[in-house]
Amino acid sequence: MGVSDKSLGGAMLLAASVVFIYYTTWAMLLPFFDSSSPIHDWFPSREWVVRLPAFLLVVGLSSIGALLGSTMVQENRRRVQQARLRTA
Repeated sequence: MGVSDKSLGGAMLLAASVVFIYYTTWAMLLPFFDSSSPIHDWFPSREWVVRLPAFLLVVGLSSIGALLGSTMVQENRRRVQQARLRTA
């Protein structure tokens, strides 16, 4: 039967909350800890705080652009085919 929408939404909300807390701690709170603190071992280097969201943004926008482009090409092909059928 599958997973109910409510439990799936709860799992997605929990995952988003964990990612948000992890990233916020990494980006905003980590600079206030001493560099010799063991909390620094839990996170990647600070340069990835900017690189990771930038990479995800580029991949996301490229995916959206590819989806829109393929949809426009398919719609154009369908319109051309319908125009051919009308003239035939």
